[in-house]
Amino acid sequence: MNKQAVLSLSGGMDSSTLLLHLLANGYEVTALSFNYGQKHNVELERAKELVRYINDMGEQNHNIPEIKHQVITLGGLSTLLNSALVTGGAEVPEGHYAEENMKATVVPNRNKIFSSIIQAAALSIAEQKETECVIAMGVHSGDHTIYPDCTEKFRNADEYAFKVGNWNSELVNYYTPYMEGNKFTILEDGESCCECLGLDFDTVYFFTNTSYKPIYHQSEWYSDFKSASSIERVEAFMKLGRPDPVEYADETGPVSWETVVKHVEIILNNHNK
Repeated sequence: MNKQAVLSLSGGMDSSTLLLHLLANGYEVTALSFNYGQKHNVELERAKELVRYINDMGEQNHNIPEIKHQVITLGGLSTLLNSALVTGGAEVPEGHYAEENMKATVVPNRNKIFSSIIQAAALSIAEQKETECVIAMGVHSGDHTIYPDCTEKFRNADEYAFKVGNWNSELVNYYTPYMEGNKFTILEDGESCCECLGLDFDTVYFFTNTSYKPIYHQSEWYSDFKSASSIERVEAFMKLGRPDPVEYADETGPVSWETVVKHVEIILNNHNK
């Protein structure tokens, strides 16, 4: 029997890479995505496309366990939330994560809402299959202090509550392989995992979305390159020395990778002064 893992698959770079990592390390993965009314819900379509691509490749090569993927819709939640990231919220700010205005992108208690569902699914799998199951998280050293529910203190408290609140909870543990890494080292791991699994790197990362302000232009979705999440992603690809396969745009329309890089270099230089 393959090792079991439950993963919150947002459709972003970190969780998508962790999906590759789990598959490359022999896990059978149940991936859960959440529709909570986020403005950037194109990430859910990207997650579906990525899972479809990997499952198709697995059928051809017979070397990748089938990913079980489910999108969970939290209907009505967005109207209760005060955040720039949800429909009806304020404009998503631009700039570096270090800036104070990025607190507008906090979604109240988001990770706790997600983790309760993920914990329930992981424990159910463990009991049904009579084996251990891990909850895989793409948390890394670059997770930001503006997001309290990304801190180790929160994760430890949340895990403790789960452990004392459920029978057989010893069957479920957390797996955080990127804890000491950052966006760049995560992308490096993704490159290695693509090679291991026989997947095309550019196809995999084309089927991801990191932008909090995606741009819809002539019936196509593009990533922005000015919001904090996009800046971090671009920086990681710059360090890796290869262009991002995702297409970028601004208010005037699509732009070249070179234009994106120049903008991000200016942001990073100003931040490091």
